[in-house]
Amino acid sequence: MEVKNAIEKAKQNDQIAFNFLLDKFWNTVYGFQLKRTENENDAEDITIQTFSKAFDKIDTYNDNYEFSTWLVTISKNIHIDLVRKQKSSITSHSNSDDNNDYFSIIDESPTPEDKIITEQNLAKLLRDIKKLKPHYQEVINLRYFQELSYKEISEHLKEPMNNVKVKLLRAKKLLAEIIKKDNEF
Repeated sequence: MEVKNAIEKAKQNDQIAFNFLLDKFWNTVYGFQLKRTENENDAEDITIQTFSKAFDKIDTYNDNYEFSTWLVTISKNIHIDLVRKQKSSITSHSNSDDNNDYFSIIDESPTPEDKIITEQNLAKLLRDIKKLKPHYQEVINLRYFQELSYKEISEHLKEPMNNVKVKLLRAKKLLAEIIKKDNEF
């Protein structure tokens, strides 16, 4: 699949295209942020937020520019916003209980494939999951073992749903690489 084709399919909400774009450009965005932040966790968090925002706003992508440039620009702006928030460090939390139940989000409950993952070779799978970074372990646990919806995971982690989706996508990719590497021996 070529990038332009993947972008067009992603605009039509094609999950395979999103996976392709994430795989193709992850290292570019992550490497860029690692140089800026000099912190693996921060770089990873910002990269996840970048893809989350990019996938959410894919319709605004202008193909006069390279897709990687667009992603890096989004990533740079997210980092700048985070630095500004840290510098101001003014925390103004509202104590009022917001009952913003006026919007409803389409919930994607675990699919049959998701359930099969939990049933196959559980002991080995748990060992492989423990090789992931803790935040990836947590999102896998919440999704596949506690069978929470994306919305419930989002509320539990206090993160936007798109971040949860990208984090889960990345966790599944890393887990697949671990399983593949273990099977090569």
